[in-house]
Amino acid sequence: MGTDTVRAVAADEAAERRREQRGWYFYDWACHVYSTSVLTVFLGPYLTSVAKAAADADGYVHPLGLPVRAGSFFAYSVSASIVVAVLVMPLAGAAADRSGRKKPLLAVSAYLGAVATTGMFFLDGDRYLLGGLLLIVANASVAVSMVIYNSYLPQIARPEERDAVSSRGWAFGYVAGTLVLIANLVLFTAHDSFGVSESTAVRICLASAGIWWGAFTVVPLRRLRDRSVSFTAPAVQGWRQLAATVRDMRGKPLTLAFLVAYLTYNDGIQTVVTQASVYGSEELGLSQSTLITAVLMVQVVAVGGALGMGRLARRFGAKRTILGSLVAWTVTLSAGYFLPAGAPGWFFVLAACIGLVLGGSQALSRSLFSQLVPPGKEAEYFSAYQMSDRGMSWLGPLLFGLTYQLTGSYRDAIISLVAFFAMGFVLLARVPVRQAVRDAGNPVPEKI
Repeated sequence: MGTDTVRAVAADEAAERRREQRGWYFYDWACHVYSTSVLTVFLGPYLTSVAKAAADADGYVHPLGLPVRAGSFFAYSVSASIVVAVLVMPLAGAAADRSGRKKPLLAVSAYLGAVATTGMFFLDGDRYLLGGLLLIVANASVAVSMVIYNSYLPQIARPEERDAVSSRGWAFGYVAGTLVLIANLVLFTAHDSFGVSESTAVRICLASAGIWWGAFTVVPLRRLRDRSVSFTAPAVQGWRQLAATVRDMRGKPLTLAFLVAYLTYNDGIQTVVTQASVYGSEELGLSQSTLITAVLMVQVVAVGGALGMGRLARRFGAKRTILGSLVAWTVTLSAGYFLPAGAPGWFFVLAACIGLVLGGSQALSRSLFSQLVPPGKEAEYFSAYQMSDRGMSWLGPLLFGLTYQLTGSYRDAIISLVAFFAMGFVLLARVPVRQAVRDAGNPVPEKI
């Protein structure tokens, strides 16, 4: 094969890789709106109000006959959704690796979540059980879909590209979240002008996130392609595959050590994301408009934060950059405990600090893990990663809900999350990532 032919083939492969990368970004664009508009802004306070409407004189609801403070129902529902995701994600990862048919699995999980989210339009009155059920389905679906989505990263980006590609994906998601939240803010604050009640405006905002999610999932489904696999054995039972993955990781203890560190600090991140609006509305007495504006600020700042931390990673390495972000998380969350009630200005400052580190810490964790995955086991390992990302992030919401149930104070609940970031810092600092990349059989980038 001549030199010109080799160059032409390389150019074609690069162009195809960029095409897939652009399509890949759009799943962040599609599903991130669920995370922002539904989980972070509207559903927590709204479902809490619905649960309170159904509560008895002592402020308790009784799902499955169990006494639960109405203010804890949302946190418990988030924990339950993660338990469901834990049961399903190993099946998805095993099926993706064994069949090579990732796109159908991505489509099923994405559209199941989108339909459940759209169904939140019917969450009114005292239908708190319907809200909990739809939350469980939608949250488990987005977790499963992210297993498949993340497993594409090692296939569509070379090692030296992954920090940048992963960061761009997160940035796409935050831009989408910003655009939809602007529309949500307009509808919510001017709902009378649109001839709808405040409750109806919230339900429209919830449902619109599902419609957005489903509509833009078409782009990655058209752009991404399935790869053939080197084995044809049928998919084993999901938990057997997960057990096999864990046994395989025991032969790569540094990859496993990174996952444990990530599991720890990401539990804190996910809990802050899902419970911040409840803290703002119930403990600080902030209006829904203030919360929307604050989360909108997070989205805007997070775009620059994700891209900026991607540049820092190119200079200092992903590990050092993530460690710096964990210090920032610890300081920010500690400051949040002391925020005065009814003072939106300080809440906006806190939101800006969160935005600076939110996207970058998650994007760089994803790209760093992709360097630790043995070739040919992307979906299998990313299934375990996703269980650390969303599937095992049940302890934070559970602790948050239990703390409030026992103390009646959201401040006590929020400060308990600092431990996740401090412990995560210590665990990650102990992982020699260069050796971990070599042990996985991958080339070591100049900066990591």
